[in-house]
Amino acid sequence: MSFGNLASRLQETMKKLKSRGKLTEKDVDVALREVRLALLEADVHYKVVKDFVNTVKSRAIGHEVLNSLSPAQQVIKIVDQELAALMGGTQSKIALASKPPTVIMMVGLQGAGKTTTSGKLARLLHSQGHRPLLVAADVYRPAAIKQLMVLGEQINIPVFEMGEDDPVVIAKTAFQHGMSHGNDVIILDTAGRLHIDTELMDELKNIRKETQPHEILLVVDAMTGQDAVNVAQSFNEQLGLDGAILTKLDGDARGGAALSIKSVTGIPIKYVAISEKMDGLEVFHPDRMASRILGMGDMLSLIEKAEASFDQNKAKELSDKLQKDGFTLEDFQEQLEQVKKMGPLNQLVGMMPGMGNLKQLQGMEVDESHLKRIEAIIRSMTVEERRHPEIIAGSRRKRIARGSGTRVQDVNRLLKQFEQTRQMMKQFTSIDKKSKKGKKLFSLFQ
Repeated sequence: MSFGNLASRLQETMKKLKSRGKLTEKDVDVALREVRLALLEADVHYKVVKDFVNTVKSRAIGHEVLNSLSPAQQVIKIVDQELAALMGGTQSKIALASKPPTVIMMVGLQGAGKTTTSGKLARLLHSQGHRPLLVAADVYRPAAIKQLMVLGEQINIPVFEMGEDDPVVIAKTAFQHGMSHGNDVIILDTAGRLHIDTELMDELKNIRKETQPHEILLVVDAMTGQDAVNVAQSFNEQLGLDGAILTKLDGDARGGAALSIKSVTGIPIKYVAISEKMDGLEVFHPDRMASRILGMGDMLSLIEKAEASFDQNKAKELSDKLQKDGFTLEDFQEQLEQVKKMGPLNQLVGMMPGMGNLKQLQGMEVDESHLKRIEAIIRSMTVEERRHPEIIAGSRRKRIARGSGTRVQDVNRLLKQFEQTRQMMKQFTSIDKKSKKGKKLFSLFQ
């Protein structure tokens, strides 16, 4: 993720603080000096960095903190709270119209991923029970209309287009079309430019005037760093933005845009694109992101991903099997398939407390190839072996290793991991019966 380097630096700084018993004001100054450098290297706006460090320091050197039983934990808590505040504090939701349809106007420069993001947003809203309509109002970029139509077909969302007609006329006509066809959300994919110019802004102002959008969302490339903040300022001054969507947050961007936009422009970040896939758009939670940056995990997002990906009927079947000691390698493989649906493993691990920078898990690399290796080993087993792994002795392990193109050590490791997983899941089954919290947590393993 784009916060990788920043997260590493901040987590290392917080780790040094925790290694000390009592803290002095000098200790805090040294830590905040490292925090300041880390933020500047992440391309955070220098004024934002200055205000952030001053705020943290004024809170951290208070008598209640330095003389508390765990001053380092108090300082880390303050940094966490201020990081979240820097990015907006709490989730900023889409303002849905009291009387549909809700009109969402997508704006931005060329290359930011506006058309693809429009499709992702439509898909996300559709998954929440809405009936979105995508509108091809970018008549200048070659193949923009075709691209939106292909995306619409891919995600099964209707697309309204009128060829290369006047974008203002297209937007007005699309609104009437949406009204008559029962669409409760209309997403306008407007034209972009390589740079901000008067012609672009005039056209966008005319579309805004004719459609009265409930949301004007700026799609901005997170990899452009401080340029993203400058673009946001310009668009906000001309149009009055309601929010921003950061794209390419899964790339090698340093994260400065996410940490600067809200403070500099006042525009909240509403969504972030974390992969190129059509399901790779997420609601932005500043508090959760701050916790992930500091290595404190994001269990709420992890649970939400699990609930969205896992089949509840199969989860019930699995729970029954666990209670009867009937959990097999076939079930294990099926659960790995469910985990793969949740997203890239490195992102999932980053949501686990204390594991944001973990490169290895139980001696194995946390990557997609690990899952493929497991699948190959299980597929090389007979049906009897998958259902009764206890019969897999030395000769069988050699045969399975040859058949899967792996080593006997890999087969041994998988069988050990499987047994550990089975025991752990039985424990969570027991927790599941006792508390709602346990039930939520157990859903991660179902």
